[in-house]
Amino acid sequence: MRTEIATLGEFGLIKRLTEGIKLENKSSKYGVGDDAAVLSYPSEKEILVTTDLLMEGVHFDLTYVPLKHLGYKAAVVNFSDIYAMNGTPRQITVSLALSKRFSVEDMEELYAGIRLACQQYHVDVIGGDTSSSLTGLAISITCIGEADKDKVVYRNGAKETDLICVSGDLGAAYMGLQLLEREKVVLKGEKDVQPDFTGKEYLLERQLKPEARKDIIEKLAAANIVPTSMMDISDGLSSELMHICTQSNAGCRVYEEHIPIDYQTAVMAEEFNMNLTTCAMNGGEDYELLFTVPIADHEKVSQMEGIRLIGHITKPELGCALITRDGQEFELKAQGWNPLKEEK
Repeated sequence: MRTEIATLGEFGLIKRLTEGIKLENKSSKYGVGDDAAVLSYPSEKEILVTTDLLMEGVHFDLTYVPLKHLGYKAAVVNFSDIYAMNGTPRQITVSLALSKRFSVEDMEELYAGIRLACQQYHVDVIGGDTSSSLTGLAISITCIGEADKDKVVYRNGAKETDLICVSGDLGAAYMGLQLLEREKVVLKGEKDVQPDFTGKEYLLERQLKPEARKDIIEKLAAANIVPTSMMDISDGLSSELMHICTQSNAGCRVYEEHIPIDYQTAVMAEEFNMNLTTCAMNGGEDYELLFTVPIADHEKVSQMEGIRLIGHITKPELGCALITRDGQEFELKAQGWNPLKEEK
């Protein structure tokens, strides 16, 4: 079954995609269906806003990314940005530009993923736009969230002697991408051949269906810890650490032996003959949280499940360095994802 989008028109498509959406959050006064959505936030809250633009051929490849997964991921990466400010996501708007290649059913698949993410994280879809595109699919999502005025965490608050922490494990999403890209090349032109990904499911899930670390934000709040700085790891640990150090006017020391890496990531890196630490430091798309806490919180944070201490903040003149297992010091370089970098 394939319904051409032209048969519904823009308003018909929006009506079809947003049918049955119920608003969950008190701050959502009015959602889809008027010229603008209406929000109402209590005065003791700060309002957080983030936006993400995903372009086909730059940020995703529909050869191996199912549309439902793409919708889920597009929403979750925005939620992750709000959590990275120590906030709670509440609403999103979704704008789509699509070419004639896509049918109404395709868009319903994409929206099924977006709606599933919103259900899981209790976020309301409150509006958006659709347009035609001559270059494939583009997805722009804006997410609005809230945080207590005294609890918002920026990138610029890291102080000397603060401890550096990360959630989860690193490098798996990047290895998942390598795996998908390899199979795409191997199976080029083959029809109906399914690659065998047995034993590599975790890597694929990390790439295709990442989760935002709402649980970590809740744990920190329960332990009464407000990080001094925080961001999510979308472009790679090295890159994000350098952002925090630059904005906080600080240096850092990170220890290779403490970087959390999953077993499947290690196996895959070996198979690809890649340096495992480089994959973990520069891979990106992990959507884990990188944050700093005062040394006084050492005991509390070191007992938390899912959080690893990986280093500490230093004076700015000491620069940003990775200390290897054998005690050597390497200057951190941001080799992660940079969409605007020129191809050499």
